[in-house]
Amino acid sequence: MSSPDDVFSMFVSESQKLQNLIDIANNKTDMNIHEIVETYYQVMNVSSMVTMLKQQAGFEPKELLEKIHESENLISEKFDSTIHPKILQKLSVTIQELTKNLQSGNFGEKSKEQIESDARLFEELRQNMSTKEFVEQYEFGITHD
Repeated sequence: MSSPDDVFSMFVSESQKLQNLIDIANNKTDMNIHEIVETYYQVMNVSSMVTMLKQQAGFEPKELLEKIHESENLISEKFDSTIHPKILQKLSVTIQELTKNLQSGNFGEKSKEQIESDARLFEELRQNMSTKEFVEQYEFGITHD
């Protein structure tokens, strides 16, 4: 069993990692798929830790309770209200642009280079659509809690 100090330091470490990812997301206009997934993973990780720690709240030191509250505010006020909608919007626009580019391609014979280019666009579209679905599932979770 972990000591309360170990739990506190692990939660502080994970919360700081979340703070860093949110700061990056807040200052960046174009996050790549990896950065988006990493940020959502960390939000869910810290949210799960908060839920678990709140169940034991009567046994935790005051500093941990303050850190829990701080992390909840970070997620709800910065991530859920600002960053999440921005990411969802960006994914939607990217998917529309990729779809438009793929649909506007000529339908006659294509060169090997054009076929390879289309394949890359299809793969990028697939990744963006998959990520958007993941992001929408997060949104479903926050609207149905």
